Amino acid sequence: MAMPATASKGPITISGAWARPTIAKMKITAAYFSAAIADGATDKLIAAKTPVAEKAELHQHIMQGDVAKMRPVDAVPLSADHPVVFQPGGYHIMIMGVKNPPLKEGTTFPLTLTFEKAGDVTVTVNVSKTGGGMNHGTMGHGNMDHGQHK
Repeated sequence: MAMPATASKGPITISGAWARPTIAKMKITAAYFSAAIADGATDKLIAAKTPVAEKAELHQHIMQGDVAKMRPVDAVPLSADHPVVFQPGGYHIMIMGVKNPPLKEGTTFPLTLTFEKAGDVTVTVNVSKTGGGMNHGTMGHGNMDHGQHK
């Protein structure tokens, strides 16, 4: 049974989850979604996991001069005043070590997001080319500093 495209737990709602397909034996992609929380509530996204990969990490792109740097982050704060859109070029979930590549367009996979207060929220991620923005699957990484990722 597939997980819902929108998932909620307590005051948190996750919607619009998607990831770009991988090609051939590529074992890395990123997941994107919107995270909202009810008025008056606050929480922090502190971890992510998926059964389709060895590892999932919270990341953020930042610009330092003319170089885009992708860095892991420990937590992403969420409040009603500041809902967070995980999108190409910003916050995203790096999915590394895809176990059975490729992730094909039109398929789905579960992604469990762990919040400090709300606990685990599992959402279905749609694999799609039509998310727009930065493509982790085919972009050149020449000017991108992946920091700890070797």
